[in-house]
Amino acid sequence: MLLRPLAQLIRDMAPGGSRTSLLLFMTMVLCHAQSAGAQSGSGPLPIGSTAPEFRLKGTDGIAHSSGDWKKNPVFVVAFLCNHCTESQRYEARLNQLVQGYANKGVSVVAIQSSNPNAFSDNDLAWSDVGESLADMKERATFRKFSFPYLYDGDTGMTAKAFGATVAPSVYVFDKDRKLRYSGRIDSDPANGPEDKHEAADAIDALLTDKPVPIATTTPSGCPLRLGADTAIRKKDDAGAVTVALAPADVLSSLRHNPTGKLLLINFYATWCGPCITEFPDLMATNRMYRDRPFSFTTVSSNVPAEQPEVLKFLIKMHATTRNLLYGSDDIYAMQEAFDPNIGSAVPITVLLGPQGELLFHQQGEIDLMEIRRAILANLPDEPGHEGSQQYWSTK
Repeated sequence: MLLRPLAQLIRDMAPGGSRTSLLLFMTMVLCHAQSAGAQSGSGPLPIGSTAPEFRLKGTDGIAHSSGDWKKNPVFVVAFLCNHCTESQRYEARLNQLVQGYANKGVSVVAIQSSNPNAFSDNDLAWSDVGESLADMKERATFRKFSFPYLYDGDTGMTAKAFGATVAPSVYVFDKDRKLRYSGRIDSDPANGPEDKHEAADAIDALLTDKPVPIATTTPSGCPLRLGADTAIRKKDDAGAVTVALAPADVLSSLRHNPTGKLLLINFYATWCGPCITEFPDLMATNRMYRDRPFSFTTVSSNVPAEQPEVLKFLIKMHATTRNLLYGSDDIYAMQEAFDPNIGSAVPITVLLGPQGELLFHQQGEIDLMEIRRAILANLPDEPGHEGSQQYWSTK
């Protein structure tokens, strides 16, 4: 009935109906429409609304329900994500919020609602992981989250129910689970001296039964990508794949890093099991960071006669990186030409700074998270991502 034209509604009323009755009826219709819109997630959750119910699996392996915290005097729901620089910078702020109000009964929960399949590798240029539940577990462990971190990425229905569109954003509910504040956590991701802490101010007001001074603010960060229809088809690199023989002088030059960028070098062989196992992850790592000041070169320690086999392997791996192959059967001489101190048994992974400085060196199968975090900690900030290098440099 709500979808019928207003004129039809008026005609359906009793002919003798009063103007007051008509106005009352129209008011009821509008209120019902607004309520339905809020419940369907078609807009921001209005102040005074009841907290939406949810049941979501957390990084701790437990399914958490909104009712788990019904006895707490204040309930805070934050929407975070893994890949966004601004969201990353608020992880520590949320930890501090939990610790600061631990003895006052304030409960804090964070939710990740973006569909992990909505991101290509190059969307993750500022992160070590994506947005899956497994990725969330990695981040929660790495940053020692002191709050439950829940996964909503399959449908995004919880974010829709809250009207959440950006990470980070936060919702603060009172003891009756009525919304009293929504918006940003505070005014400054850098946490400068002029930072206004609106979420903490709202919590303080509710704990002392005072009115919340500011009920809404506008959050900033990365847009949430909600629902299964946001999934994208991830394509392999379609560029040319080549491999060139590298004599000693080329390897020596490579050690001094001629790229002017951060340079990752992986030494491998097609007969090396661990090398083959880690290679796809290294290719994904290249796709993640190659649009930043980053370059990747692979060096095969196969003998030159095996060049066709090496090329076949690289094509299978869609390795559009710079690919080299030892230019001599004397493997030890080739490795010494690059650097006699890095070892001889593959795989070997080396990260060089723009001036050739050795930033990371690992012999044996890589710790993928360790190498990605080393890359991120050494890439400079760029506009719109201020604070990223500091975040990744801090452990």
